[in-house]
Amino acid sequence: MTDVDATDFAVVVYREDEGWEAEILPVALTEDLAGLVHALRQQPSLGGTVGLVSVGDDFFVAIRLLGDEVMVFLSDVTASVDWPLAGQVLDYLDIPIPEDEELDQVLPVGDMSIFADLGLDEMDLGAISGDLELYPDEMLLSIAGRIGFAAAFERALDTIS
Repeated sequence: MTDVDATDFAVVVYREDEGWEAEILPVALTEDLAGLVHALRQQPSLGGTVGLVSVGDDFFVAIRLLGDEVMVFLSDVTASVDWPLAGQVLDYLDIPIPEDEELDQVLPVGDMSIFADLGLDEMDLGAISGDLELYPDEMLLSIAGRIGFAAAFERALDTIS
């Protein structure tokens, strides 16, 4: 089991009549994809539910539930070597864990169009997740800003510290 510190968090984002809402989920879900999906299913929402997870300084996972559909995006495939959640995402996506010679590139995997209908297309998501100058929480804040739920996301994160 890896160390969980203050940089690990999981947030559920959903729409209500007045707009976007976000809440912190238990930090244990940063290591449990099935538990995360289960927690997201518990939150009713207009237009689906979004789960955003930041793990260490290494990667993030985005999950979106629309009805019975589960869309998953992992910002860095190489994280699967060291982190349980990233490995579970690859298993869910039926993608093999990269070999040592494949670990020299940071590449996203999963549903690149996960937020396309919300205004964040595949190219922009790829650019955000590939920006090595940003930490995962900063990437997620950028995504939240592009989609329109940055204020709710930041309020949720403020409850952590």
